[in-house]
Amino acid sequence: MISFSSWSVLTVDFLIILHLSLAGVMLAALLHLVGAKWRFDIRAISVSFFSLYPLAFVLLLILLYGGKLTFPWVGSYEKLPTWNNLPFLATREILGFIVVGILYGSFVRLQAKAETNPDASHNFRWVAALIPFAHVLFCTMVAWDFEMTLLPDWESSMYAIYHFISAFGMYLGVLVLTLYFLDKSGVFIKSPSRYVYNYIAQMMLGFSILWVYTFFAQYLIIWYANFGEETDRIFLMQNGPYGNLFWSFFIMKFVFPFVMLVFPFNRHNPNMIAVIACSIVAGTWIERYTWISGTYPSHHMPMTGVFDIGSTVIVFGIAYMIMRRSLKRNQLIR
Repeated sequence: MISFSSWSVLTVDFLIILHLSLAGVMLAALLHLVGAKWRFDIRAISVSFFSLYPLAFVLLLILLYGGKLTFPWVGSYEKLPTWNNLPFLATREILGFIVVGILYGSFVRLQAKAETNPDASHNFRWVAALIPFAHVLFCTMVAWDFEMTLLPDWESSMYAIYHFISAFGMYLGVLVLTLYFLDKSGVFIKSPSRYVYNYIAQMMLGFSILWVYTFFAQYLIIWYANFGEETDRIFLMQNGPYGNLFWSFFIMKFVFPFVMLVFPFNRHNPNMIAVIACSIVAGTWIERYTWISGTYPSHHMPMTGVFDIGSTVIVFGIAYMIMRRSLKRNQLIR
């Protein structure tokens, strides 16, 4: 039987794919709402990530079918909060996926029409205004279901915002790497302007600072209250078998990006920005795994088993093919 530590790899892959698909639309919506001129350089590329949404839905169904493997509290606790009920969880997640899929899909279609149709432009702005609200609500539910309530008696008022700020910062890193490697390989039909790297690098710096703020704010609340049911989970991740992973993602997501991006010359260097983006993306994967598998830790390290490596290669291999097809269909690459 597959262990929870190995199955957690698939849960992490699901969360990464899901947040990439959601954050691509979220970024395009935010840039449209604030009237950012540089949105025209990247918005078509950004919403192309929404093509990963069906893959995320398939992974969701696999995880829900996994039941006890995904949610160890199933059958392990005599009395569970109403929220921790597998049929209720499956129902709200699937319904949430459908509603968000319709809304985000409408945004993607209206964005394509708005460039030539003034009537669509009016509707487009209304849909764009709904995206941030839907994003926060849906990502909050995902954060609670797949991470926070894995330990039913553990809760944090900061966890949801901490979760989706981390995921959005990761998306910025993936976006930079996508632009960088497509540009270097010369497959862009029209390459984005070079200044886009600087703008995204500034956002990466901002979200690294915002992430560490939410990280510390949550930590401070738990540490100050000093309730055993709250501190035990944190101390287990810090000092348990995954202690090295815990401190690694902190360095990879904040220390290294902050030290490098705080200097303007690094924010104008695409090569350096790509290196920093790699650190943020890898750090986020490790962070998600530490929070999930670290809830019930073992001495199994991620990516050391056949299932870990095989499932990740398959998931991201499919994601790569989907993204490549989407970019070609949108006439962004040759």
